[in-house]
Amino acid sequence: MIIREYIQSDCVELTELFYNTVHTVNAKDYTKEQLNVWATGKVDLEKWNQSLQEHYTLVAIENNRIVGFGDIDKTGYLDRLYIHKDYQGKGIATMLCDKLKQMDNIRKIITHASITAKVFFEKRGYHIIKKLQVKQQGIILINYVMEKNIR
Repeated sequence: MIIREYIQSDCVELTELFYNTVHTVNAKDYTKEQLNVWATGKVDLEKWNQSLQEHYTLVAIENNRIVGFGDIDKTGYLDRLYIHKDYQGKGIATMLCDKLKQMDNIRKIITHASITAKVFFEKRGYHIIKKLQVKQQGIILINYVMEKNIR
């Protein structure tokens, strides 16, 4: 397993991994309608690339294939953490989180965790600040604002 920093040529593969992960892994906790508004399949690659470059973004690679990625901003907001459906439960998310939290000057990490990811974050010592009902295109999505002090 190689973990390295994001490069622009990763962007398309990351958006595909995002879409596929949401529509398979998260399908146990969300309806098809909810999945379709969360990950529409229509991505603004320029905006994604800009966001991924502005954040500290890491990708996990196995057999020359991106199998996961995560990004955190300078305030400690863990924005995205997605692992390929065929690589769930192999410690990749843990490895990415461990490396992301090493970013300078971060004392606390905050994330908006899906129902699916909530258990993962709880096991890592995060606690729930509040439950959110986010409305996208008239569809309600549930997630949790979670945080963890790290220093």
